[in-house]
Amino acid sequence: MLCLCALLATGAAEAQAHQNSVAELRLRIASSLPGKHRAVPAVVWLEPLPGTPALPFNPDGPYTLLQKNRTFTPHLLVIPVGSVVRFPNADPFFHNVFSLFEGKRFDLGLYEAGSSKSVTFSREGVSYIFCNIHPEMSAVVVALSTPLYAVADAGDSFDLRNIPPGDYRLHMWIEGVPQSVLASLARTVHFSPSVVNLGEVRAPIARPGATAHANKFGKPYDVDPRTTY
Repeated sequence: MLCLCALLATGAAEAQAHQNSVAELRLRIASSLPGKHRAVPAVVWLEPLPGTPALPFNPDGPYTLLQKNRTFTPHLLVIPVGSVVRFPNADPFFHNVFSLFEGKRFDLGLYEAGSSKSVTFSREGVSYIFCNIHPEMSAVVVALSTPLYAVADAGDSFDLRNIPPGDYRLHMWIEGVPQSVLASLARTVHFSPSVVNLGEVRAPIARPGATAHANKFGKPYDVDPRTTY
């Protein structure tokens, strides 16, 4: 019993020492546009600056973006650079997954129900994923070289913990916000073993459906009620 109590006390002391040696980041995003906005998919991540050690973030996949009911699941996927993502088709009709914007560019072509194709995301960036047949389908893959990231919760808040002390560049991705605005939101942050609360960050968050995308040929989608897809 004494040995067990000693082990528990040692474990608690080590956990407390770890907690006292790392930092925590908190912030919340809000729309700068009038009216209410929906909870929006968003990611923040920390890029270590020179003099701050970089933590490893190794691929642990493969990861999956399922196509079912004309929807990608999950809608947002954060992965390490070099990861393989599978795109299985669980619908009873064809899909054509593609991405021609920033991040990883690819076109998987038509493939039938029950089949699957894969893509390796070999460089850091944000990839917008669409289907060339069904314009309502969209997903986002964020490939990062750091494990220091957080995804917004249902209240548009972030809580990123276990940050080693040092200097970092804070980056953000918020769905529907122009890249030029996202670049302006980036900032340098110094972390010591404490909580850094950046408060509220405002951005022009678009309403659902306010932005449209072209097909893989750069043209509007054909709306044909006779399609068998």
